[in-house]
Amino acid sequence: MKLARRLLALPLLAAIAAPSAPALAQGAAWPTARPIEMVIGFPNSSGVGIYGRKLADELTRALGQTVVVVPRTGAGGNVASDFVAKARPDGYTILFGTAGTHAINQALYRRLPFNVLNDFTPIAHLGDVPNILTTSVERRPQYRTCMDVINDAKARPGALNYGSTGNGASTHLAGVRFARAAGLDVVHVPFVGQAGVVTAQLGGQIDYFFNQTGPAIAMIQQGQVRGLAVTTRERVPALPDVPTVAEACNLPGFESTTWYGIFGPANLPAPITNRLNEEIVKIISAPDFRRWLVQDQGIQPPTVRTPAEFRAVQEQDVQRWGQVVRDAGATVD
Repeated sequence: MKLARRLLALPLLAAIAAPSAPALAQGAAWPTARPIEMVIGFPNSSGVGIYGRKLADELTRALGQTVVVVPRTGAGGNVASDFVAKARPDGYTILFGTAGTHAINQALYRRLPFNVLNDFTPIAHLGDVPNILTTSVERRPQYRTCMDVINDAKARPGALNYGSTGNGASTHLAGVRFARAAGLDVVHVPFVGQAGVVTAQLGGQIDYFFNQTGPAIAMIQQGQVRGLAVTTRERVPALPDVPTVAEACNLPGFESTTWYGIFGPANLPAPITNRLNEEIVKIISAPDFRRWLVQDQGIQPPTVRTPAEFRAVQEQDVQRWGQVVRDAGATVD
């Protein structure tokens, strides 16, 4: 009889000791003794890779749980996005996304295995990312200003080319918008990632490249490339001597920036979403991190703070960048 009573009591004790299903679903025990994976869709040398590793270190300290960066590169970031879209919405798999992965790709790729709006939970906006018109100091010494590039392109229609990190990337679409605004007949040469296009630029295979500021700043400081113009409305503090495209290229109103952000799978519980958002906002607002963001990476601090505000930015950019992609005629099967 005593053994029978003990056996009958076990389910009751387990029910008392274990958190209820609703509590777990709402993220009450998050994070526990399990690493959080921050999936990125681009190489470590990219702006995403640089920022992702920095943020993961800070989140590890803030959450008291290890946050590891997990690269899943390929298809313009779609491999990583697809992985996270199909992950359990438990807070242990998050994505370092971009305007490319979560706005541009929706129009660029004819067949996506996910929907950028419906299959993800926006968590936090990480900042706006400019591009910068760069040329090789050694291979293109004749280009000392933006107008030098424009004048040469107009004098030799179809002769100049510009590189990008891939079809539909911000480095490509900034080049499209620049060529259209200036009325240039130039050739786009896509590469697979940052390393390929940088090698081509330094080797003289391309004439110019609208690199993102993060990877470009070090190359400018080392004297490898010349920064001719930034694609923001105002000059960036990290490169105060580099004029904007609008002022240097005689293209009033020109602007072409994208953003970085953190996403989770769809249906991520609100407590987890809000906790991540709050910690990320604190991290980015800290003076040292903000200084690194602005001065070292040339990234403009976030303009929105809440998940709902970030969602509104994403929805707007799905429409805005979709039109740019359609105007450019860029598609990827």
